[in-house]
Amino acid sequence: MDLQLQNKVVVVTGGAKGIGEGIVRVLAHEGAIPVIVGRNAEDNKKAIDALSALGLDAFQVVAELTQPESCEQSVATVMKKFGRIDGLVNNAGVNDGVGLEYGNYEAFMASLHKNVVHYYLMAHYALPALKASEGSIVNISSKTAETGQGGTSAYAASNGGRNALTREWAVELLKYGIRVNAVIVSECWTPLYEKWIRKLPSPEEKLKSITAHIPLENRMTTAEEIANMVSFLLSRRSSHTTGQLIYVDGGYVHLDRALANS
Repeated sequence: MDLQLQNKVVVVTGGAKGIGEGIVRVLAHEGAIPVIVGRNAEDNKKAIDALSALGLDAFQVVAELTQPESCEQSVATVMKKFGRIDGLVNNAGVNDGVGLEYGNYEAFMASLHKNVVHYYLMAHYALPALKASEGSIVNISSKTAETGQGGTSAYAASNGGRNALTREWAVELLKYGIRVNAVIVSECWTPLYEKWIRKLPSPEEKLKSITAHIPLENRMTTAEEIANMVSFLLSRRSSHTTGQLIYVDGGYVHLDRALANS
């Protein structure tokens, strides 16, 4: 299916690694011009170079998204370069383990800035451009908002906020023809996930115990599978879809996990 994304300028926060890199790669293959916004210039450049080697277009902006002025400046840089923004993917964030029992105010607030405040700021500063293009916003969120995880209050709260903002913005932006949706991630295989699991005492056993509870095919979701849904939601092919929280998780959250072993 042609998603009709040719030459569309799409900002992807945290687009240099993991799920964000997968989104950038799929968008580039669809003919869009993904713009990586991330804090590490070297990581950004590595992702850009990989696409350039395939003859694909992309751009990068170095920005520390926990700083409000950096969010504003990143949007200004994109507008100076391209004069338009057709889509925004809010993706950057980290499950930083700021819990209730062992957390504190400073760590909790810092985590909110890492994980949800910049979602608002990027959308706020990109809004004039998105109005002009009747663009689309996709927020990447996590199962933790619904299932809980334990020991990660700030991240769970941030994802609850991401989901609520998705619905709120979908309502507020109806009059501009801007669609807003979220893709909810559960267990997705990324370099960061692999790094975490390799630190555990029995990584292979732990991975097996996780995938055993994923109903569809007993395997992790791939970054490309997340990216395919994101690209669809950004495109006009999903022209009557807004305010939706879409779980790309092999049925992990909503299906009876007993099905995984049946």
